[in-house]
Amino acid sequence: MKPNLNALSIGVAALVGLLSASIFTVDQRQSAIVFQLGEVRDVITEPGLYFKVPLIQNVRYFEKRILTLDSAEPERFITSEKKNVLVDSFVKWRIIDPKLYYISVGGDESRAKTRLSQTVNAGLREEFGKRTVHDVVSGERDQIMEQMREKADQDARKIGVQIVDVRVKRVDLPLEVSESVYRRMEAERKRVANELRSQGSAEAEKIRADADRQREVIVAEAYRDAQKIKGEGDAKAAAIYAQAFSANPEFYSFYRSLEAYSASFKNKNDVLVVEPNSDFFKYMKSVGRGGDKARK
Repeated sequence: MKPNLNALSIGVAALVGLLSASIFTVDQRQSAIVFQLGEVRDVITEPGLYFKVPLIQNVRYFEKRILTLDSAEPERFITSEKKNVLVDSFVKWRIIDPKLYYISVGGDESRAKTRLSQTVNAGLREEFGKRTVHDVVSGERDQIMEQMREKADQDARKIGVQIVDVRVKRVDLPLEVSESVYRRMEAERKRVANELRSQGSAEAEKIRADADRQREVIVAEAYRDAQKIKGEGDAKAAAIYAQAFSANPEFYSFYRSLEAYSASFKNKNDVLVVEPNSDFFKYMKSVGRGGDKARK
């Protein structure tokens, strides 16, 4: 009884092992190739549970996700101006035909990256050789990337790969070139700055001269108008004085004498030497006589 039980256990274990060896799963992020005695038997691209013949068939998995090919160091290319530029780029790619991918590069991702890197570098070298530094830096970068994607994709499909995108991250000048370019740019900026300062100084002098001229004109016109108004005022005053004098000469003479008295005896320390019979005391004498008569 016991030997039969052991044999049954061994048979069940063997059956379970055989069954587990016959079942495999394919993830939604993967595709699989089923090999039979080293030859491609089937290509599975849909996720799920599948069966294979143990010991005769084996399965190899491949990524369906987008992969990245990023160069470790920038590549040196030459533009149409025979100037060196350092280009840092990366490629996004994925496997679309696992069978062709396996046949072409043996399913080796490093070999596929080498093939893609060579294709992209050759295409970039060709595109950069057609353009100037300005074009590759800013003017036509998008156009270069799109053309490179199309060319690289055509070659990549020969190994079962699709190029999703080609991007140029950075375009720099080599250090030895950059320093000379920066010095040249600095000298140019200084020249422009000095030229602008000279133009500004000349314009400032012109504005100051024009302002001084306008000020002189305004002051002269103001002085002219002031003198004209003053002359008109003096003429009107003289006319009024003349009219008042002609209306009552005696009162006018008396009024002017009072003004003279006020100006002459303004301060206590003022001394005036005049003959008693002078006309200056004419009205004082009259006042004195009038006062005597009033007292009498």
